[in-house]
Amino acid sequence: MSALLEVRGLAKRFGSLRALDGVDLEVADGSLTGLIGPNGAGKSTAFGCIAGAMRPSAGSVRFRGAEIAGTAYHRVARLGIARTYQIVQTFAEMTVLEGVTTAALLRQRGVRDAQRAARETLAFVGLDDKRERLGRGLTIADKKRLEVARALATEPALLLLDEVMAGLTPTECRDAVDLLRRIRARGITVLMVEHVMEVLMPLADHVVVIAAGRTIFAGSGAAAVHDRAVVDAYLGSPLEHGEIAT
Repeated sequence: MSALLEVRGLAKRFGSLRALDGVDLEVADGSLTGLIGPNGAGKSTAFGCIAGAMRPSAGSVRFRGAEIAGTAYHRVARLGIARTYQIVQTFAEMTVLEGVTTAALLRQRGVRDAQRAARETLAFVGLDDKRERLGRGLTIADKKRLEVARALATEPALLLLDEVMAGLTPTECRDAVDLLRRIRARGITVLMVEHVMEVLMPLADHVVVIAAGRTIFAGSGAAAVHDRAVVDAYLGSPLEHGEIAT
């Protein structure tokens, strides 16, 4: 598979703090790639730089072969990259339908077409029966589904998912995994930050591990759980985590 996204030497500084200091990663077209690492490693900052919410201090971000580093957020969205957030960002005073309709307006010609597209997306993620509820009144699991729906409504080629399993019950995690599989079946490429390894490893085609703002591993999940640098920086000993990659 060809690379849909290529990141090379990505750096981001906030004053004297180096949040990113040399992140390299590739995401193959049609794949699900896991981006993992300890808290504070820079995963969400990398998402911000890729999606256009932050301007990198250095490095390259190429999407479909074109350089997009420093491109404005709304322009990156129009190019075909959408994201969710580690801390759920809902339009609290909008209904579920209104929030997703707003996102759909990126692609649709008018409000009526956007509402139709939003209804289709809400049905896909399992929220159409809650379309008239306010965003602030949803459960955590449904707020996460709403964020995914809003991202999907922009018709992305690449979907960046930031800890969509965090705070979910085992049943809710299973439902989220089913949704991820259906998203992939639509041909949407996924780059996913996740700490729930039991969920991520069986799903991921490829895993990238970052620590202290740098890439320390890129390869299969099975190889990651046996890599000494990954174990020391993130997974910890013993290497029994290998069971989750099967």
